[in-house]
Order: sequence, then structure tokens, then C-alpha cells
Amino acid sequence: MGFQNAGYQIVYASDIDQSAIETYRYNFENTYSEVKDIRELDCQELLNKLSLKSGELDFLIGGPPCQGFSAAGMRFWDDPRNILLKEYVRCLNELKPKWFLMENVEGLLTSKKGEYIFETAKAFVDLGYSIRIEKVYSQEYGVPQRRKRVFIVGNRLNIDFVFPEPVYCATGKIFRNSPMTVNESLENLPLPSDKLGGRVKYPKVIKENKLFDYYRSKSGYISDHYSPEITGIQLERIKRLKQGQTMKDLPDELQHESFKRRANRRVMDGTPTEKRGGPPVGLKRLMANQPCLTITSAATREFIHPTQNRPLTIRECARIQTFPDDFIFFGSQNQKIRQIGNAIPPLLAQYFAEYIADKYGFQDCENPPKGKLIGFTLSKSNGLSPALLKTSEMLGKLKNSSVHQLNLF
Repeated sequence: MGFQNAGYQIVYASDIDQSAIETYRYNFENTYSEVKDIRELDCQELLNKLSLKSGELDFLIGGPPCQGFSAAGMRFWDDPRNILLKEYVRCLNELKPKWFLMENVEGLLTSKKGEYIFETAKAFVDLGYSIRIEKVYSQEYGVPQRRKRVFIVGNRLNIDFVFPEPVYCATGKIFRNSPMTVNESLENLPLPSDKLGGRVKYPKVIKENKLFDYYRSKSGYISDHYSPEITGIQLERIKRLKQGQTMKDLPDELQHESFKRRANRRVMDGTPTEKRGGPPVGLKRLMANQPCLTITSAATREFIHPTQNRPLTIRECARIQTFPDDFIFFGSQNQKIRQIGNAIPPLLAQYFAEYIADKYGFQDCENPPKGKLIGFTLSKSNGLSPALLKTSEMLGKLKNSSVHQLNLF
């Protein structure tokens, strides 16, 4: 959506998730999309369908899940858990887009002591891409959410690009009356419906709001703004929480058993998910005049509305992710919130899409591309953790090296 709003023509989309493609087809009816396992994607056949040649595509966007605990080194690309990343590299090699953007969680930077991001970067460089790796803070670009994600952006045009300068400061800023707050993003929503599937209308009186013109549904109706009745101990927990408080601020008798078991659990980078025992089950009352915490697939269970005694609705999570109210999601409630939580916020994508098109463009270079790691930013902190220091050391060697010799195919 962000790229389309920036003026790009989206020609193809695929996903293995049926509900995600149903959502895609409804909202992007002019784009050829299909339910497809990337391992079965024939890139040459796809190019023929789109009347394109290899190298003519301007942009490939998306990102494969990264397991983080896979073996590295010589065995890295043979590990079946890395097949999606390998297939992503294959598609890049065959489609040869002029630019690509890959997004992933910040844990990518420290997984397997930095070897995962190193092997990934090396693969892109060996395909002839000039790449830059940065941890992106979404609230710096007008998204009302403290969302940190890793962006890898590359081009085959021999362009030594830099990431766009932030619009806002990620830390040390007073957010009151800023568009990057929970209050601004949720304003002008009515009380949620208590009926699953029910639609609601906007209030009769609309308050002036910096974001509302963007969010407003053309039909005047809002879907997925549903909240079930909360009762018993769960309601008592929610009532006790003040803005900014979490489960740990509740008295012992109100704390969830799983939270008490796991609250002090420490997880090493790269520990397999099946050995972690899962995250603590907690509640968090959001701050009205601050950006929201990161929206994930657990947001409708754990994030409590700043002033109402209930969790966020799916529509509220979609707004915080900067989806407008007439963007419709398909699937079960769990499938919808997973689609929302996995997305790059459309306003963030639009900002990057416009920046690259306006500042750098898509003109082919005269000489064959020679890949390189242009640079990387792993943290805003002046001091790096031991894990990030290790990653920085490995990427530094790749940045200063001119010979890589990676043979995947």
C-alpha cells in the first residue's frame, strides 16, 4: 500500500497464506496475486506473464522469515530452516530488480552471533547489489508506534545511497500534540461494537486531527472494531492498570501464573523458540500521549486502551500500523491480527518509496554492477552490546572486503 500510494504500479504479489492473499486481492484488485509457495515460484514464467525481462523490474519488496538459530558458515545455505532466505536470494538472482527492500525483526542482527546477517549480506553483495543495513525506528517517520525493524535496501545501479533522514527524534521528545501518539491515531473512532462482524459509524462530531483525513473511510463505516465483554479477574487486572503500567505492577494475587513463571526468564540470542518456553503473558496499559508499543499478533490480547477498560480492537491495531479504515482484512481474528502485526506500516513504506524514487531513481548504470556493503547502523546507542559488537566486527570485514565467492546455485 505504501508503494502504491507513492506512485508505483504493483504488478505481482504472492504469499503462502490464503487469508493474506484474500486480503490482498480485495484491497489491490488490479494486481496479479496468488497463493504460492516461494519454492514453487518460476521467476522466468512470471516475467513472461508480466511481459518483463530480467532486470526490468524497478523494485522487489518483502522479507522472508529468518529462523535465527540455524547453523552458519559452510552449512548455512544447506540448512532446511534457511530455505526461505535462500529462495528469496534465488528470486533476486533471477528477477534482478533494480532495487529491493527486505525487512525483518531486530533479532536478525544478533542471531547466531551475527553470522546470520553476515551470510545474508554476503549473498546480496555477491549478486551485484550495493546494500545498506539499518535499524529503522518507525516513530521517526511519523508512525505512531515504537517499532524497531531491520531494513536491508539494495540496488544494482552502483548507487551509494543513504537512508532518509528522520522527520522526528526517536528519543528525548515530548510527544504531546504530535501525530505519533496513541491518542492521535485512535481519535474519532466510536466505541467498539460488542458483536463480532458488526460495523460501526464515525461519531457525529469529528475532532480536528492531523491523521484523520488519512484514516477516514469513504463509506463512513468501520469494520473489525469489535471488543468482547471482559469480566472476572481479567477485568479486575485491567481496571487496576494505570497508563504506562504492566502486569508486573499488579499485586501478586492478580498476576497471571504464566507471567510469574517467566517474568525473570533470561533468553540468550539464538536460543531455539521451542526451548524458550514462550513469552510472558502480560497486560500493558498504553500511554495516550506517547507512541504505541510495537504492534504484534498479541496486541489484541495484551495492549489495553489508554482510557477504556478493554484490549485494543483489530481496527485500532490497524490504525496504529497506519492502515486506513477502508482497508479490509480477511480471515479469522487471529489471521487478521497476524497480517497487521507482520506488516511494514504503510506510511513508513510510502516514505521510503517516495524517497528512493525522488532522490535516486531507476536509471540503469553503464557498467556491470559490482556488489558491496555500503554501510550499516545497528543501534542509536553510543555503546553497543557484546552481541552487536560481534555483528559490527563481522559486517566491518565484509564492508572492507572485495572478494566473497559465494556459490549458491
